[in-house]
Amino acid sequence: MSLLVVGLSHRSSPVSVLERAALTGDAQVKLLQDTVAAEPAAEAAVLATCNRIELYADVDKFHAGVAELSTLLAQHSGVGLDELTPHLYVHYEDRAVHHLFSVACGLDSMVVGEGQILGQIKDSLARAQELHTVGRLLNDLFQQALRVGKRAHSETGIDRAGQSLVSFGLEQLAAGTQVQSWARGKKALVIGAGSMSSLAAATLARAGVAEVVVANRTVERAERLAQILAAAGDTDVVARAVPMDAVPAELTCADVAVSCTGATGLVLTAETIAAGVAGRTGVTASDADSRTTASAGAATGTAEAGPVGQAGPYDGAQDRGPGARDAAAPSGWDGPIAASPSGSAGPAGDDREENCPLDLSAVQGTAAFSVLGEAAVAGMAAAELEQHAVWVDKGDATGRTQRRPGSESDPADDADAIAALAATVAVAGRVPERRRPEPVAEAPRPAPALYLLDLAMPRDIDAAVHRLAGVRLVDIESLAEASADAPMATDVDQVRRIVSDEVAAFGAAQRAAHITPTVVALRTMAADVVAGEIARLHGRLPDLDERQRGEIRQAVHRVVDKLLHAPTVRVKQLAAEPGGAGYADALRTLFDLDPQTVASVSRAEESTDKKNRGPA
Repeated sequence: MSLLVVGLSHRSSPVSVLERAALTGDAQVKLLQDTVAAEPAAEAAVLATCNRIELYADVDKFHAGVAELSTLLAQHSGVGLDELTPHLYVHYEDRAVHHLFSVACGLDSMVVGEGQILGQIKDSLARAQELHTVGRLLNDLFQQALRVGKRAHSETGIDRAGQSLVSFGLEQLAAGTQVQSWARGKKALVIGAGSMSSLAAATLARAGVAEVVVANRTVERAERLAQILAAAGDTDVVARAVPMDAVPAELTCADVAVSCTGATGLVLTAETIAAGVAGRTGVTASDADSRTTASAGAATGTAEAGPVGQAGPYDGAQDRGPGARDAAAPSGWDGPIAASPSGSAGPAGDDREENCPLDLSAVQGTAAFSVLGEAAVAGMAAAELEQHAVWVDKGDATGRTQRRPGSESDPADDADAIAALAATVAVAGRVPERRRPEPVAEAPRPAPALYLLDLAMPRDIDAAVHRLAGVRLVDIESLAEASADAPMATDVDQVRRIVSDEVAAFGAAQRAAHITPTVVALRTMAADVVAGEIARLHGRLPDLDERQRGEIRQAVHRVVDKLLHAPTVRVKQLAAEPGGAGYADALRTLFDLDPQTVASVSRAEESTDKKNRGPA
């Protein structure tokens, strides 16, 4: 059997795919059960965090194992195999060990050096142990990964290289200001009472916020977290708990909100946030709500929204960082918007653009905008793009220029651009927005009245909030972009050396353990031979007294032990070296050991391990 890991993370996959592939607790349980039920796998464990989903297994066939694990991940994540496969990575044997040890040390985290992953690995092992899906290999692997991670944090300064995702997110919210100065005196709302939310609440309390309000679906858990915060001796924070239905009211007076729940749908919609900041930024609730709804509706082809936490569909491809897009931007346009010289709302009154499928009333006039070009159709769905292309073709056929006065865009070039973008639609289903438009003077945005940190996967907060004036949202996607440029400490090299040494030691121990059943079987066979010969001797020499029999028995045992000691010790040493797996086969062949005897010894050892195995 051999170790195999198949997974995807923030390094291999867009956040939008990770978000869709996120596994609930029940889905993880079912995935583990189905994996060990599959033919290639004997053991399984799932490591699922906000930025990675990995399935570990002990398999007997590499190619069959990769195919089976990939298929199971696709089935339980709900993302089609064809779409998921390009983002999957595979590690086998020592590379799989190296990967998990690196993950445990924080080297593969979005924020290098963060220590929360150790708790997530521990929870992963505990779940697999509870479901009895791990055996000796994965139990040893995950236990050793925890030890390696702790060693890295205790022997190096890897903690200086990074921080928790919470503190990194707060730094992004503070936007260059010291977190302590930014947080001092603020009122914080924390949604959720799990490990990440608890860390966020504690971090905010230590940063100097005046009050922390904890909201959770299970009010008792929120009350327990609030009591812990209030009782902490290192802060003077006021902490209290509220039910989830009190969140909209609490948002109206909160300065910062952190959300990290296990909900599969949105917890905070753009409409709820707009109502929470209404009157605090000079924008009324109705204005903010209509602007956000129009923007989100244009991006998705719908503006429907349900109750709090149940917003209508929203395309994650439209997400942007804080302040990246004004709420009044036209459908699909991600660039700055400048008012036309005349102050008109756009080209709606231009008869040369009659029957244009664009929502021209939402288009702000700008000399760089053409209703034919890429800027016009960016973000447009496939059906809308097809209508637009028909309109363009019809316009060209009738000889109309359909071009805004002052625009330098040539209709022929625009038609070519639309044709090229149609190919993208065939694959992605939507034209990508132009993320980096030419710099143009932007209208100033008001200072944020509400700071939002979304650490959930899938997201808790509607990404359309990015477009709201007076709100700054930092989510997993923007954290991933920010962390890509984060400097790495010199201690990272030292941690990498620790990982390499521990991988070698783990491999040696596993190879040595692989030969142990063969050595035990050899010694058992020798003991049986000695017992048989002693019994035969006693039959031939019945006059020997018990003391003489004992002396003969000890002498024969000492001879056998001395003959076997050096070979068995040496074979364990050789087996621990790379390529030493063949020594077990050599012993079985040289001493004609029964394979069934060796297998029974191995099963007995595994049974003893399960009885003696403690919690993760």
